[in-house]
Amino acid sequence: MQSSPTAPAAPSRRRLLAGLGLAAAAPLALGAAPGPAGPPRPPVQGGGTVLLRRASLVLTMDPALGGGPLGIVENADVLMRGGAVSAVGPGLTAPPGAWVVEASGKLVMPGFVDTHNHLWQAMIRGGCTDRDLFGWFQACTDPQRGLLTPGALHSFVRLAALDALQSGVTTLVDWVDIFSYDLVESYVRALAGTGLRFTYAMFPPAPDGELAAKVKRELVDPVPLGSFQIATHAARAAESLNRAHWETAQELGVMLNSHVLERPEQRADDPVGVLTDIGALGPRLLMNHAVHLTDAEIAAVAAHDVRLAHCPLSNMRLASGIMRLSDLGRRGVKVGLGLDGGTNDTSDFHALMKTAIGLQRARATDASVFPQVADVLRMATLGGAEVLGLADRIGSLTPGKRADVLVVDPAALNFAPRFDWVGQLVFNGRPENIDAVFVEGRALKLGGRLVDVDTARVVREAEAAATRLRAAG
Repeated sequence: MQSSPTAPAAPSRRRLLAGLGLAAAAPLALGAAPGPAGPPRPPVQGGGTVLLRRASLVLTMDPALGGGPLGIVENADVLMRGGAVSAVGPGLTAPPGAWVVEASGKLVMPGFVDTHNHLWQAMIRGGCTDRDLFGWFQACTDPQRGLLTPGALHSFVRLAALDALQSGVTTLVDWVDIFSYDLVESYVRALAGTGLRFTYAMFPPAPDGELAAKVKRELVDPVPLGSFQIATHAARAAESLNRAHWETAQELGVMLNSHVLERPEQRADDPVGVLTDIGALGPRLLMNHAVHLTDAEIAAVAAHDVRLAHCPLSNMRLASGIMRLSDLGRRGVKVGLGLDGGTNDTSDFHALMKTAIGLQRARATDASVFPQVADVLRMATLGGAEVLGLADRIGSLTPGKRADVLVVDPAALNFAPRFDWVGQLVFNGRPENIDAVFVEGRALKLGGRLVDVDTARVVREAEAAATRLRAAG
């Protein structure tokens, strides 16, 4: 495998801050620089005070704060204090010791919420491109998953999580069917090390819930930004295991997270019927894909407030079909967006939003169908938070919520000139337009670069791990 070229040295914190127009009375406490070995240390959570000043456009996602369904405020400031949004509005005063970010000419919005991913699949990005879902399982995922070691897994998860972070994702859900405790420990450690807010959705390999309880208690709960779900794959042949998974989820007080009807052939598995029979239909059930729901199943999902993760790019790539998103929207079903791991190939949330709109229009040959631009921006932020039961904490810039915030720079060849910045966020935006990312008020990306992350090293280590595993296989 060809080695990756050496990237320029990561810019210093001082140079990054200067490039953003930052000024402060004291240094911003960011994560320590990576040492000669090991991953970068996560930034300390619950940070100090940051004022984003004179942003040209703020999408708060809270209609009580601004105009329209997205709560838009022009020429406004955003104050973050103690890891939370403190205030939004024009002419805010910077408290003593606050860092001030000059955001004029830029957009500010909540971070993206990725409701479905498989980060370990970074090792097979771009693979098996001529296969449908089942062929991709057979040729790509199944052979490679059996080769994983804790060190290699850490490299792949870190690579994919940092890619999501630099693309503006501040919260993600990872559905994981990797079983041994040492692999799970490596997985969670890699996620925690990025500073992202994450949910580890674990597929317990047996009806006994002891391993899941141990993983939650020992690995996930100690991480301030970590949370836990029970993953399953609903099918009549696995009904007893599905029931055990649901019982474990109830015992642990977490959501059940299931793949459902990604391909038409899975109709024979009767997944919605199984989830109904075990009593799981309700707001603590997250269905991924749900491409081939019938009218009756859509009605049941809506009636029971079941949550859905829509993965249009991977569904398109694997010839799985197109979710009936417009029909679900008419019924008020809560739907978030998901990148879905290796078959999304990148972590471009702008492409995900654009595809979610485009596929529905292509299917209906009607540009007026749901979702429109405002709908898909909401799905990418507050809608995703609602799907995960986190809307009281994230998804909008409502004062009191956690400060998971993006600064978007439209002064780029792909974005300029200004016509309709809200529409351009969806149809023109790319990850390189994400100028800064804050999670819990901590800057994890500044001036277009990840803070204190040696990206060249992250790539080298993932390349080396992939090479070793494929040689061993």
